[in-house]
Order: sequence, then structure tokens, then C-alpha cells
Amino acid sequence: MHNPKMTPEYRGLIRARLDIAYDGGPYSGWGIQTVERTVQGVIEEALTLIIRRSVRLTVAGRTDAGVHARGQVAHFDVTPEEWDGLRRGHDTAPEESLKRRLNGALGSVLRELRGTVQIVDASRAPQGFDARFSALWRRYSYRIADGSTHKDPLQRALTLWHEQDLDVALMNQAAAPLLGLQDFAAFAKPREGSTTVRTLQRFDFQQDLDGVINLNIQADAFCHNMVRALLGAALRIGEGQEAPEWMYERLIAGIRDAKSVLAAPHPLILEEVHYPHETAMHERAVLTRTRRAVPEPVL
Repeated sequence: MHNPKMTPEYRGLIRARLDIAYDGGPYSGWGIQTVERTVQGVIEEALTLIIRRSVRLTVAGRTDAGVHARGQVAHFDVTPEEWDGLRRGHDTAPEESLKRRLNGALGSVLRELRGTVQIVDASRAPQGFDARFSALWRRYSYRIADGSTHKDPLQRALTLWHEQDLDVALMNQAAAPLLGLQDFAAFAKPREGSTTVRTLQRFDFQQDLDGVINLNIQADAFCHNMVRALLGAALRIGEGQEAPEWMYERLIAGIRDAKSVLAAPHPLILEEVHYPHETAMHERAVLTRTRRAVPEPVL
């Protein structure tokens, strides 16, 4: 169980929540690195300018290099003096000042990349809130223009231009059996000490009137590379290279081989992270920290 002495309230700290949008194209993913520019790195650098010390962010979901976000969420902790000091003596709420000053500092940090990272909202988090562990689910989107679909040059940075035609019905047929609590080791790059058991809540493809195919995928959490691996497999089925049952068979067998190909990252967008009512934040965080386990199949 989570140690209550580790909560910011117990330590006399205030937790700030950031809602973030970014163009992931110029960045080597979310997670901070020693050399490459990352989204976490530039936001933490901007926070250092206004809080005047190093600040470490905790994020709802680490995105890969080139992946974007409209609804990313992160948190960090400050002392009451630092929180009040965000106002700089002005008659404004610390939350409002944090959003304004942080976006201004990001402009100084990013320079020619100004505007690629934006703080959409800043707030004082409710008691027990954890950007990562309190989340109920994350939702991603992905755009595909297949062989028969008009390619819009103005959407090329956010759309996969796929050479072959795709059968959306077959892709949806393949996706449906993967819903629910499953071990997604076949569709993930495992991290040491982490489980690959997840609850996939939505996984479907819809075709617009203009022919563009939109993937909608939602889960309690995603493993490393999981969305791109699932889509890479679904594309093989949509092309007719594999039968619809192929994805579920690989899931059950835990197969990762030369056919385990990741879809391109540039059309992938983290659209939303959803949280429970503020009174259930701590309870959800404790529950999420317990290791997931897939149930035994019913024979």
C-alpha cells in the first residue's frame, strides 16, 4: 500500500497540476535525457526559471519521440511560500500566475521552437492527486490516409500516408477480441520490473467521409510502444496479409518476432487523460500501484 507519509500534504507541500499540449515532432519523447531535447526537459527548465530551483515533473503517460499531446497531465510539488510567491505580489491567483509565467518562460527556453509546448491550464491539485497513478484511463487518436484516399499536404505531419488500401471492417474485427484485461507482452516493449497487463477499453477504427481512417484507442494505461505495436499489427490485417484472428492469437501466445512492427509515431496524439472525482484521487492512486495480474482463463 502507498505510504501516506510520502504524500505532499503530509510533508507540508502543495501539489500543482499542469495540463499540457505539445507538438512532439522536434522532441525525443517526453522523458528527460542527458543530451536530446525532450518535452519534460524544456518544461522543467522553464519551471527552474520561475521557481528558482530544480523541479521534477511526474507525468500521466510518457510519450515516444515524435508523438504529440493535446491532453497530457503532469504534477510537481512546491512549498507554500513558493506557491504564494508565484503571484509576485500581484492580486492574482497563484494558478493563473503559474500558467502565464510558465508559458512565458517556455518561450524563452524554446526560442525558435516557441509554441511547440503550451501549458493549457495550471491548478492546485486536490488532495491525493497523482498525475500518473490517479488516472482512470488515457485516450489516443491516430489518422491514416490509405492508398485510395486523397493525401492532404497540410495534414501530412499528423497523418500516416499508407500506400495500400485498408479494409476497416477487418481491422475492427481483429481489434474487438483484444478488449478487456489482457497481458499485452506481444505488443509492448517491456520495461524491467513493470507488468504488461492492461485493460484495453476501446480499440476501433472509423472512416470519415473523406476516406481518412481514425483510430480511437483507450486503456487504463499503456505499455511502452503498445499503441504503435497494436496499430502496426492491425495494418497487416487491413492490407490482407493476415487473417483477423492473427492479432488475438499473437496476444495469447505472447509472440514478438519480425512481424512485430511499430506504426510511425507522427500521427499519434494523446488526446485525454481522465481522473475520478477529487474525493477518490488517493484511493485510485493506491489501487493503481498494486501490480496488475491477468485472470486465469475459464476452461
